Amino acid sequence: MKLYKIILFTLLLTGGVSCSKFLDVVPDNTMRLENIFQKKEDAWNALAKVYSYMPPDDNTHNTSWLLGDEWIGRLDLNDVTGNIHGIRVMRGLQSKSSPQLGYWSGNNGATPLYQGIRQCDVFLQNIDRVSDMTETERNDWKAQVKMMKAYYVFLLIRYYGPVVLPTKMATPESSKEELFIPRSKVEDCFKFVLDLMDEAIPQLKERAGENDLGQIDKMVALAIKAKVLFFRASPFYNGNREYFGDFLDSDGKPFFSMEYDREKWKLAIDAINAAIASAEGNGHGLYTYEKQPYLYDSAAFRLNGDKMKTLYDLRMLICDPWNKEVVWGYSNLNYYGQGEIAHSTNIRLPLGYGDGVTNSATFSWQWLAATYQMAERYYTKNGLPLDEDRTFDMNLKYEQLTTPGAADAEYRPLMGYMQPGAETINLYMNREPRFYANLGITGGFWRAHTVRINTKMFANSDGGFNSSINATDYLTTGIGVQKMVHPESMSGAWQRTIKFPYPLIRMADLYLMRAEALNEYSGPSSEVYNEINKIRRRAGIPDVEAVWADPSLTRDPGKHLTKEGLRDIILYERSVELAFEGQHYWDMIRHKRAPAAFSAPVWGWTVTGADAKTFFNLEVKQQRKFTITDCLWPIDLNEMNTNGKLIQNPGW
Repeated sequence: MKLYKIILFTLLLTGGVSCSKFLDVVPDNTMRLENIFQKKEDAWNALAKVYSYMPPDDNTHNTSWLLGDEWIGRLDLNDVTGNIHGIRVMRGLQSKSSPQLGYWSGNNGATPLYQGIRQCDVFLQNIDRVSDMTETERNDWKAQVKMMKAYYVFLLIRYYGPVVLPTKMATPESSKEELFIPRSKVEDCFKFVLDLMDEAIPQLKERAGENDLGQIDKMVALAIKAKVLFFRASPFYNGNREYFGDFLDSDGKPFFSMEYDREKWKLAIDAINAAIASAEGNGHGLYTYEKQPYLYDSAAFRLNGDKMKTLYDLRMLICDPWNKEVVWGYSNLNYYGQGEIAHSTNIRLPLGYGDGVTNSATFSWQWLAATYQMAERYYTKNGLPLDEDRTFDMNLKYEQLTTPGAADAEYRPLMGYMQPGAETINLYMNREPRFYANLGITGGFWRAHTVRINTKMFANSDGGFNSSINATDYLTTGIGVQKMVHPESMSGAWQRTIKFPYPLIRMADLYLMRAEALNEYSGPSSEVYNEINKIRRRAGIPDVEAVWADPSLTRDPGKHLTKEGLRDIILYERSVELAFEGQHYWDMIRHKRAPAAFSAPVWGWTVTGADAKTFFNLEVKQQRKFTITDCLWPIDLNEMNTNGKLIQNPGW
C-alpha cells in the first residue's frame, strides 16, 4: 500500500498528464494564469510543480549524494561529461563556463532552483483565485510553498554562500533595477530563509495524510528549520574570516560574518529540540526491524539472534519504505527507476541463485562502488576507528585468512555476517555491524534479488568483474554498497524493484545534530553522550564514554572529555551512521575540513584478480582534487554576463 502511495505522489510531482499539459500551455508561468488557478485540481498540479524542482538525489548521474569521498562510479573513470556529475566535482572538474550540478541556472544535471523559486512566487500570487478550496486548505498549501521557497534558497546558500534574494517576483513590467539584483550577505540570506519559515510553520498541518507522504507538514518543517540553523551556526558560515575575509561586496563589506557567534548554537539547539519533540510526538524514532526475517537467515537468527537482529535493524533502516525513522523523504522517484542509486549499486544475480533471471543489467547495473576509504572508515567491533583501537593491528590488516567452517564453534558469532570457510582479510573481520549491513565485501553476504548471495568479488565470481558478460559494468574498487538496495529488489523489470523514499532528514541525523550543537555550545556532558549512544546502541557497539575512557582499548583515552575531541568523535559517528546519504560532504564543508578530507586519491582492490592473492592489492582508481575554492561553487558565466551586479565566488 505504501509503495502505491509513493508512486501516486511521484506521478503528481513529476506532472502526470495534467502537469505535462500545464507545462506545455504555460511554459513561463505568465500566460492565462487566471485559468490555471480556477480549480483545486489545477492548483494541485501547480503545487506538484513547486515540489518538482527538488534536486533529484535518487538519480545516479544528478545526485549530490556522490559529493565527498564515499562513492566512486565506474562510468566516471573516463571523460564522458554527462555521467556522475557529483564525482566530477570531486575530481576538480568544476568550472564557471559549464558548472557541474549548477543549481543556480540548472546546468549539468541540476534542477534550476531559481526557476523553482519563481514557481513558488507564481503559486503564492495566484492561489487565492481558486474558488473550490477551504481557507484551511489554502493556508496549508501556501505554507508548504513558502517552506519550499525557503528550502530552495537554503540549498543555494549551501552551494554558493551569498545569493540573490527573491524578495519580489519579476514581471514583464519590471525595471532593469528590479531584474538585476546584487547578492546579499550570507547572514541576510539565512535571515530571509528563517523569516519565511517562521511565517509558514504556524499555518501547516501537523502531519500530512498517508496519501501525501513527502509533502511538508509542521513536523517536517521544524526539522528543516533545525537543519538551517545548524548550518548557520557551523564554522563555515559563522565567523569564517579564514576563508572569506577578503570576499567583499560592491561596498567593500564582507559577504560572510567575520566574528564567531556562539549563541547561534543555542538557537540551533532550541530548533533541534523542537524538531525532535514534534517527531517523537508523532511516533517517530530510531528504526528497528519488526518483521519476520528472510528464510535464508532463519538458522542465523536461531543461533545468533541478538547480532542478527542488530544486522537487520541496520540493513533495512533506509530501504524499508516510510519507516518511523524517516522524518522527510524524497518521494519524487522516477516511476521506472531510470538512473536510480538503488539500481546503480545492486549487483547482478549470479548463476545458481534466485528465480533464473540471471546476469540481467536491467535495474542491477553494479556501477557505483564504495571507495576503499569507506572499508577503513567503519569502526571495529569495539566502536573505535581502526587506528584508535589497540586491539586491531594495522600492520596485519591486509593479511589473508579463511573464516571458520560451518561446523566449527568459532563460526557461530559470524553466522549471517560472514560466510563459513571463505577467503578474506583481517580488515574485514571483527568490525562493527554497520560494516556488514552496509557494504558488500569478499567473504560476506549480499541480500538482494530475494536471496542471500555469497559475495567473493574476485574476477568471474559472485559480485566480481566478469568480462565475458559485461566488461564495463563492475564495482571498480571491489567493494559494494548494499545499504540502498532492498533485499527483495530484483532485475529484469521495474515492477520487480522495491521503491522507498531517499531520506533527506532522519531521526539519527537529528539526534547527532543535537549532540554536536550541545557540545559546541557547552562542551562534553552526559546529555551529549546520551544522544550519541542512542545511535551506537542501535548499531550494537559500546557507549562512547565507556570505550573512550578505556586505555586497554583506545590509544587516546579521555578524548571524549574535551570539546575538540568530542567534536571529532561526533563527526566520525555521523560519517559512519549517515554514510552514503549525502551528509558527510556537508559535515566536512561545515567544519572547514573538506579540502584536507577530499584531496586524497581513491583506492580500491585489483578487480581483475581471480583469487585473494591477486585481488587484494590496492590500486589508485581515481585522483581527486578539492580546494578552498571548491567549497563555494561558481556562478555560471552566462549569469555573470547577464547581471553585471553579480560578484563571482572567490577563485572562479
